[in-house]
This record gives sequence, structure tokens and C-alpha cells, in this order.
Amino acid sequence: MSGWQPVVEELIDRRGVRLVAYAAMLVSRDGDAEDLVQDALVKCFSRRRSIATVGEAEGYVRRAMQTIAIDRARSRNSRLRATTRGFSRDPAVADLDAGLDVRLALRELAPRERVCIVMRYFDDLTIAQIAEGLGLADGTVKRYLANATAKLVPLLDVTLDWDHEPESTDVLAAKEGK
Repeated sequence: MSGWQPVVEELIDRRGVRLVAYAAMLVSRDGDAEDLVQDALVKCFSRRRSIATVGEAEGYVRRAMQTIAIDRARSRNSRLRATTRGFSRDPAVADLDAGLDVRLALRELAPRERVCIVMRYFDDLTIAQIAEGLGLADGTVKRYLANATAKLVPLLDVTLDWDHEPESTDVLAAKEGK
């Protein structure tokens, strides 16, 4: 057995369900999630890399899923524009009964917006970490996040009632005199 095979098997056994759930947030159709994970595994392990741990492998696979999702959406949109050029169609409106299905709402975002939102709120990365991971400027990531948030707020039926980032507990304790 090659050196990478035990790592892949352990990754699939231990974190396969989590990777598919993560992929489902990145793609617009449920059936594409498993394909995205498979393609990311092939992309990561078809090259000779020395990936020794499951955590390292999961990081590589997640990053590959992000870029593959963006690339697929970009080529799908190009094909759609080419085949529908000259025809005007009304955009389909998603049925968000109670506004609770985050995955349906994520489908309404552009691919880069979707990846930035998932990295920010599901991977819990900072703007700087997202920018570095995607090779973008901090301001570009902020714009994607702001645009995505503006689209998601009405879809998820939430209100934004804060003006800034939450204060740390140290600042709150100092205000209370503790």
C-alpha cells in the first residue's frame, strides 16, 4: 500500500461525513456534494505530496473543494450565458418557507461569495485568513462578505442589529468594573 492510501482511508472514515456536509454548502445541488469531495480527493492525492496526518489532508481537501466549486460555477455560468444569450428570463425564486434552510440561501450567492461566507462562518476564519487562503485582498473579501450578507439577510429572515464586532470579554469586564 502506498504511503498516502492509509491517510485517505482514515480521512474518509473519520471525516468523510463532515467533508460531504461542507461540500454541500459550497455547491448548489445536493447530488454534487459527493462528487465535489471525490474530485477534491483525486486532485489532492493524484500528485505526489507528503501528507502525513488526517488534519493536514482535510485542510488540503477543503481548499481543493473551494477552488473546484468556484471553477465549476464559473464554467457553468459561462455555458449558461452562451446558450441563453439573446433571451431574457425571469430569475427563479427559491422557496424558503420559514427562512431556515441555510443551504438553499447559500445557493443564491455567487460562487466566491458562497466560499467566503462558508470560510468565515463555518470554518470560523478571519478576513485575513480567508484572503490569504483564496489569494485575494482583504478588501475584496470584505466586499464579498458584505454583498453575501446583504443577500442572505432577507432570505433567512434575520435582522442585523449590531453596528460593530462584538466586544471581547476583557473590554466588557473593564466596563463593568470587574
